[in-house]
Amino acid sequence: MANNPLNPAEFQEILEFTIELARKAGALLLEGSHAIQRAGAGGVGEKKNAVDLVTEYDVKVSKICIGEESYSSGTHPPLTDVPTFCVDPIDGTTNFVHGFPNQRVPVLGVMYNPFLDHLFTGVRGGGSYMHTRLHPEPQRLPLAPVEVRPLPGLVGALIAVEWGSDRGPDAIRRKANSFACLAGTPPDGVMAHSLRSVGSAALNFALVAQGAVDLY
Repeated sequence: MANNPLNPAEFQEILEFTIELARKAGALLLEGSHAIQRAGAGGVGEKKNAVDLVTEYDVKVSKICIGEESYSSGTHPPLTDVPTFCVDPIDGTTNFVHGFPNQRVPVLGVMYNPFLDHLFTGVRGGGSYMHTRLHPEPQRLPLAPVEVRPLPGLVGALIAVEWGSDRGPDAIRRKANSFACLAGTPPDGVMAHSLRSVGSAALNFALVAQGAVDLY
């Protein structure tokens, strides 16, 4: 959304609308995931290459919210300075296909993982929260019983990483070397506790906010 002044009541109204939209889209993604698993990934197209897959459900979800794919195709008006939604219908389409569950200033964000029913919300100046079926009240992030301390270093850290969609030899070599530096033993590496790849940048950021991983 653009950096336009909104009062607290307007923020709350937009947040409630966005949560409803995310849950509606999540239900559609679950339907699509079940259909794809039954069909053996039939009807899958390509976005950038065979790794970065886009499906018909990207398009279906885009019909209920202006999506990354539909905007980039030039089918919608250009962005302006009025409050604007920026939506990626399915962040992590490879996960979706394979059934793997997991200088404008943004002022409100909602990210929903329908497979785990984890909903993350954040409003500028109002904190970030995690909503789950196990807790009727939203939980403020990070989920920590004590005050969160600054990370002293990469040793012992749990780090989220992604291979990305560019699988050319040079890109793979650079990423593999970076991962080796993070996970390897000294002097060539810093020996982080472990690396995790969940297949979604949005989920990685949410996991950092949650405190489940230390950085991405």
